[in-house]
Amino acid sequence: MTSRTVLFSIALLFSLVAQVALAGDLPDFTELVKKYSPAVVNVSTVQANPHRRSSGSPQLDEFFRRFFPPDRRGNPFGGQRRSLGSGFIISEDGYVLTNNHVVEDADEIIVRLSDRRELVATLVGADPRSDLALLKIEAEDLPVVQLGESDALEVGEWVLAIGSPFGFDYSVTAGIVSAKGRSLPNENNENYVPFIQTDVAINPGNSGGPLFDLDGRVVGINSQIYTRSGGYMGVSFAIPIDIAMGVVEQLKADGRVSRGWLGVVIQDVSRDLAESFGLDKPGGALVARVLDGGPADVGGLKEGDIIVTYNGSDIDLSSDLPHLVGRSRAGGEVDVVIVREGKRKTLQVMVGELADDQAVSRAGSHGGSTPSPLGLVVEELNEAARQRANTSFGVRVVESEGPAHAAGIRQGDVITRLNNEEVDSVETFNDVVDRLQRGRSVPVLIVRGQSPTFLALRVPDD
Repeated sequence: MTSRTVLFSIALLFSLVAQVALAGDLPDFTELVKKYSPAVVNVSTVQANPHRRSSGSPQLDEFFRRFFPPDRRGNPFGGQRRSLGSGFIISEDGYVLTNNHVVEDADEIIVRLSDRRELVATLVGADPRSDLALLKIEAEDLPVVQLGESDALEVGEWVLAIGSPFGFDYSVTAGIVSAKGRSLPNENNENYVPFIQTDVAINPGNSGGPLFDLDGRVVGINSQIYTRSGGYMGVSFAIPIDIAMGVVEQLKADGRVSRGWLGVVIQDVSRDLAESFGLDKPGGALVARVLDGGPADVGGLKEGDIIVTYNGSDIDLSSDLPHLVGRSRAGGEVDVVIVREGKRKTLQVMVGELADDQAVSRAGSHGGSTPSPLGLVVEELNEAARQRANTSFGVRVVESEGPAHAAGIRQGDVITRLNNEEVDSVETFNDVVDRLQRGRSVPVLIVRGQSPTFLALRVPDD
């Protein structure tokens, strides 16, 4: 035996020992799958008129594709369309949880059990905002899943999914929790679900299936994937089970879901905005608009307030606020801690109920007088401009250059507040500009289209 052969044999031995040691540290999912996979079901639907289904936002379709594959193997001339997803049984008497987009607009819903029985399901209720649907099948002594606590999940923890990707029933994939509290606004710019991000392999047909922890408890419902190709790319999202069960309770009781509503438009606080508002660091939800007569308006919130705590929970990102408000009980009073002109203040706000045409919205992040030091030329608003901007006051930007252009202010924008002062005329605007402290950033509230957005504008030194 040559020395080269000996070295190769030793290297191979060490490699095998390392693989065995590594395998010994990996979790064994076999018992979990045997015990709980019977409670996972296949959900198929028939839609007589496929043209009724809405395609949603084109921008979101490109990145967050709902993942249940249409099956067009039915009568190609009859217009029927079939779709496929997953679900799981949460009670022995036949309640089944799945995604709303799996059963949306379905004329018939079929639930196939692990023993191959196929039962027609009744839609108890659905909640498009959380993408959840509760079904009921007529059966008894059914296998059920064990429910866990998604709030107790840790990033890096092992999780496992069971579902029907591409129609392959009871497929099992595993991975880890990649992040928690992900905000994924839908086509209405609403984000009421703090998603669990995982690297579990999820594909079309997994939608609505359970996400298990190592103890066999369901901690989430697989709902979305990030994809440019339509298939798995290593980023998947699940609805936390704590959120889902709150929805289930309301759907059982009322067939609908009630959510809290503040009546504000909010945006993130960037580093420049934090400086302009006198904050030590970015954080909180910046109020860009208070809707007239809404709960926030009645409770005393104003444009330019920064919400840093809601009902005892800190707000680090603006996307944290809708999750908390949505879970609040309509009609209840909550403490809202704000920063106004550099000082903290606590307001008591009576939470309203979110209607179909309302939302805790997030503002978009956008970047004649004589020219001001800010590089702005503004003019009075005429009636047409007021109507276009949906505001009763402000000044319209005629020219924007230098510091103003660098801040993101553009021709046609309407400025309604500058350095936390209301701007109702060109005279007021010039007066505020004259009093600005040189060499620091100040907040400016613009309306572009009908969307209010705060920008940080740095005042030049000279």
